[in-house]
Amino acid sequence: MIKEKYGIDYIIIEKIKETMSDIYKKQVGGTHYQSMVIQPSEFINKNNIPFAEGNAIKYLCRHKQKNQKQDLLKAKHYIDMAIDRDYPEKKEKQTNEWAKGYNKWKENK
Repeated sequence: MIKEKYGIDYIIIEKIKETMSDIYKKQVGGTHYQSMVIQPSEFINKNNIPFAEGNAIKYLCRHKQKNQKQDLLKAKHYIDMAIDRDYPEKKEKQTNEWAKGYNKWKENK
């Protein structure tokens, strides 16, 4: 019978790991990524994913093996950073509306 590891066929995992460069097989500090078929850092780098999104992926992938809820909150924080960076118009619109209301109030004072 074929040995299974983490619900995925062990032989498939080993074949995938054979195609990885040696740098992605190494982990400094802990073992929380070594059970993964593809380490988040390899996925992030090979897909040129920006910093905030990459960190969100990293924390989402490792939360069960490392810091549980804290890692999910970190992932959420990085997602919020990406939203703020890429979709600021909503925030600017709210600021402009507030400023218009304040100026109107000031004029009527």
